[in-house]
Amino acid sequence: MKITLVAAFILMAGAAQANPVPFFKWVEDVKTEAKAAGVSDSVIQRAFDRLEPNERVIELDRQQPESTKTFTQYIKGSVTQQRIDQGRRLLAEHRVLLDKISAQYGVQPQMIVALWGTETSYGGYTGNMSIIRSLATLAYDGRRSDYFRDELIKALRIVDEGHVKLDDFTGSWAGAMGQCQFMPSSFFDYAVDYNGDGRKDIWNSLPDVFASIANYLSESGWDTSQTWGRKVKLPADFDMNLGDGKQWKPISEWQALGVRNNDGGNLPANAMDAAITLPGKPHEQAYMVYRNYDVILKWNRSRYFATAVGTLADYIAMKPQ
Repeated sequence: MKITLVAAFILMAGAAQANPVPFFKWVEDVKTEAKAAGVSDSVIQRAFDRLEPNERVIELDRQQPESTKTFTQYIKGSVTQQRIDQGRRLLAEHRVLLDKISAQYGVQPQMIVALWGTETSYGGYTGNMSIIRSLATLAYDGRRSDYFRDELIKALRIVDEGHVKLDDFTGSWAGAMGQCQFMPSSFFDYAVDYNGDGRKDIWNSLPDVFASIANYLSESGWDTSQTWGRKVKLPADFDMNLGDGKQWKPISEWQALGVRNNDGGNLPANAMDAAITLPGKPHEQAYMVYRNYDVILKWNRSRYFATAVGTLADYIAMKPQ
């Protein structure tokens, strides 16, 4: 028996999550919504022409890093010497621009570069999947349909407003796009036309990319007077319930509980609050984190990701030995 692409998609998504409405009928409803949102008929027609769900998108949605890799494996693959060296070189190359943006938005240059490097290897790989097809697939799926449907409408608006051509509108399987991998909603909230050419070009304009990253962090509560966190050692009797990243205490209290710097020395004599987080398993590396860590988590809710970005930023800022 021949199984159509849409039928296979529904079977793979699972009976409890399958959309009972045929995909082609669902698309017609989305077209109506897009038109009501102000998207032009020409963009709607071209965007949905012969559109079908992408099975690979659903497969990838079910395989998040936290379920397929240990934290130790993830951090080793994300914070490589090659990525550190490239980040240092690019920080130096774009120092004048990054310092200007840093002063304007209150975000350290190395953090801008680290997010850029972690998201797309400094623009080297931004994804090659159709943003419209990926978002339509995820919106049609039953798990987070409302969220991705809203992202799909916003993606159509991005094309309609002329920020990117439909043929060039590619990105990750989840719909993240550009060198900073913004979702469409983040694009409208935080993307910046820093070079003043009338387009928020997070695909090709480094001034726009850097300013958009900085604007996102700044608007999310970044405090440039603080760092993000540090590696720590926990005492043998440490209550692991305190390691969920949500128990905020003065650093002196963590010191009294036996927490120490990773080299065994005392924690900083600082009055600021901190939390302890274990991104991976209890036997893996522990971290003391500050409020900026939660800002990175607003960008991406993965503690794997947030810790990798902070670690990479620290290495980029260090002078080579």
